[in-house]
Amino acid sequence: MENKHKATNIKKTLSRLMQRIFLPHKAKWVVVVICIIISALAGVGSSLFLKYLINDCVTPLLETVNLGLEPSYTKLIVSVLFIAGVLLLGTIASFIYNRIMILIAQGTLRNIREEMFGKMQKLPIKYFDSHTHGEIMSYYTNDADTLEQMIAQTLPNALFSIFQIVFSFISMLSVSIYLTLIVIGVLVLMMFVVKFVGGKSRKHFVIKQNSLAKVNGFIEEMVSGQKVVKVFCHEDKAQTGFDAINDEMTKHSCIATEYANMFMPIMGNIGYLQYVLIAIIGGACAIFGLPNLSLTGFSLFNIGVISSFLLLSKSFTQPVTQVSSQINNIVIALAGAERIFDFMEEEPEVDDGYVTLVNMKEDENGELVETDEHTHIWAWKHPHKDGKVTYTEMRGDVVFEDVDFGYVPEKIVLHDVSVYAKPGQQIAFVGSTGAGKTTITNLLNRFYDIADGKIRYDGININKIKKNDLRRAIGMVLQETNLFTGTVKDNIRYGRLDATDEDIYKAAKLANADDFIQRLPEKYDTMLTGDGANLSQGQRQLLAIARAAVADTPVMIMDEATSSIDTRTEKLVQKGTALLMEGRTVFVIAHRLSTIQDADVIMVLEKGVVIEKGNHEKLISQKGKYYQLYTGKFELD
Repeated sequence: MENKHKATNIKKTLSRLMQRIFLPHKAKWVVVVICIIISALAGVGSSLFLKYLINDCVTPLLETVNLGLEPSYTKLIVSVLFIAGVLLLGTIASFIYNRIMILIAQGTLRNIREEMFGKMQKLPIKYFDSHTHGEIMSYYTNDADTLEQMIAQTLPNALFSIFQIVFSFISMLSVSIYLTLIVIGVLVLMMFVVKFVGGKSRKHFVIKQNSLAKVNGFIEEMVSGQKVVKVFCHEDKAQTGFDAINDEMTKHSCIATEYANMFMPIMGNIGYLQYVLIAIIGGACAIFGLPNLSLTGFSLFNIGVISSFLLLSKSFTQPVTQVSSQINNIVIALAGAERIFDFMEEEPEVDDGYVTLVNMKEDENGELVETDEHTHIWAWKHPHKDGKVTYTEMRGDVVFEDVDFGYVPEKIVLHDVSVYAKPGQQIAFVGSTGAGKTTITNLLNRFYDIADGKIRYDGININKIKKNDLRRAIGMVLQETNLFTGTVKDNIRYGRLDATDEDIYKAAKLANADDFIQRLPEKYDTMLTGDGANLSQGQRQLLAIARAAVADTPVMIMDEATSSIDTRTEKLVQKGTALLMEGRTVFVIAHRLSTIQDADVIMVLEKGVVIEKGNHEKLISQKGKYYQLYTGKFELD
């Protein structure tokens, strides 16, 4: 059953790959096949021509010289020039199809990478939470590289070899059917070697390719976490972990390479054996003047027949060997293609929402109407089944009603959570690591969907709102900042791509970022690289706040971002966040209780359950978990 499933997968992968290789490049493939046929015919034709050259040109010329007559070299010269022209034509055809195959390979890989990247944009957050960055990068690098090699090199070589095998076999039959039987016998022996050695090699090459993805994932993880590794002195543990997966890849690489390296010498020696057998048997037949049978009828064995057949047999067995050795490359490429197609078949993020976010402006009658301009006035556009469209002003009223959630259905991590956030209120979440604080904010963005209950935004069930529109209505400032390669201005504009330069300057001033930006070499046009590596942690946080400010959303999620920066910068960041939160509904994930004393509602979570709820004074008076946390009798872990 497993083999049947595996064969089905290979067939499906091969079919999908061939569609991407052939369909977009039909005209190019016609030229490639024609050029391959010309090149193969030129090679086989030159071997076949040797019989004519020896029997009809060289031998009569030698006989003329032996008889003392004046020899004529015209026929020999014309024949040599003719075959030289044929070989030149074959060389030109080979150059053309190899150049075209490079274009096909690069075009195919470009399309596949575009499709992969487009697919990646549609995947849900949970996919990236469950796969390492290195593993995902492996699709774009290792797997794509194996495909490129197969399309640009292995595929045209295999096609050329197939045509050469067919043309050589027909030519051998036209020269000697008896000697062809020897070649067929040797071919059977070759096929046995291909099946045994090639099968062993292919198995371990596939395992090696999967192990390579694990190695890349581990390296990526260690590079990004190198500071943590060094701080906790886990270099030896990291080395041990790497050695384990590296040894696994090395083991299978060695076995696969051993079989692959064994393959060519064995096949080569079998080819030499065939060459010797043909030379001995054919030579004996020529010496004794035995009759030869070919497609053209009976004749006698002679030097021309033997010489031509020796070259043809070599032209036949060499491509057989090449095709067999190229199977490994094809299998590796198919393994990579299967991983890529599996990635492309991942379930995309489902969006069944139909309520959209639109800009509004006042018409001449003072009525709010929909507009394409950015007016800072937003409304939810709600189409109904009867064709009627209603507009609900976006205010930032967020309600969680008896929400249950689990990352996997059988394990619920949030239980019966209810939150009522009125426009302009600040809601703070407090609790130990794993209590569910970040999970709640992820549910508001619909990075994950709830198991039970309802979440409403301005009275509308968020399941009815298109995800892109819902996320446009929620700003986020996270503890971990992500900056992109580009200018400072580009990174702030990431919050709203249609923001003007004036909007960006205003947002930067609001976030207290303008001061340090003005001191940069090119100010707002300073290039940032490596996730803002040329900025301090505090400066990066200020840019993240400016990015959220330019988005100008009524709801803001703040994952307190001051825990890893100095006191002076912390005050700047806190001032920036305070200005940003004014007049907005804000959800704060609190790491320092001193920063949330003014919150309208503080919710204490423990193991996914809200155990306390109220403002600072109320919770202190209750002398419960929050009181213990605030007075230091209990610490957040």
